[in-house]
Amino acid sequence: MKKKSDPGTRLQKRLAELGAASRREGERLIAAGRVRVNGKVVTELGTRVQPEDRIAVDGRDLEVAPSLTLVLNKPRGVLCARKDPEGRPTIYELLAPGTPHLGHVGRLDFNTEGVLLLTNESGLAEALLRPENNVPRTYEAKLRGRISDEDLAKVAAGIPLDGRPTHRVVLARMTERRSSADWIRLTLTEGRNRHVHRIFEAVGHPLARLRRVAFAGITARGLAFGEARALTRTELARLRQIGGG
Repeated sequence: MKKKSDPGTRLQKRLAELGAASRREGERLIAAGRVRVNGKVVTELGTRVQPEDRIAVDGRDLEVAPSLTLVLNKPRGVLCARKDPEGRPTIYELLAPGTPHLGHVGRLDFNTEGVLLLTNESGLAEALLRPENNVPRTYEAKLRGRISDEDLAKVAAGIPLDGRPTHRVVLARMTERRSSADWIRLTLTEGRNRHVHRIFEAVGHPLARLRRVAFAGITARGLAFGEARALTRTELARLRQIGGG
């Protein structure tokens, strides 16, 4: 049987891998005629390239950025975006000068704090976010008031969202019975939009605070809010194993 040829990588994705721009920014660069592949201007967004192709932006050849994956302890009041039209602070403003172009692995809401991974390793983010890989995400949620055992059981069973069932949730109370508000520790194996907020709102218990304490087993232990560190070899190996790499 004849082996299928490699279809290549979309040019805007390759620009992101090379640290030149996000995919959306890359699309704008391509449409503006600022990108050359092997010396020729390319303006078609669907163009695919091979690893050996020479790519340049504004006449400057791009080199492969060193592979880097970070864990950031995201503070509250910071946006998971590269830029914000409203001028709000973003996670990328927290990174050290000279950090290569990284993409965030999923996102945390503006006022959600805690563990956020960023990487430029090809395919890693996609693998970690793929639903069938069941990557664990652990949160600590402070509720507005107390929650009954019955409502907690409903959350644990999996609250349907957008008309679709969700996975079961592993959870436990973190507070004593006499406290005025419950802290709940919970682990999900999927990540939908505002997932934790919505499953507690569905049983009448909106959140007062939310922090993610682990993603795929990676924690921000020892990091102050706004600080980041590179993952260890052991941590990286574990993440790559999830994606089959």
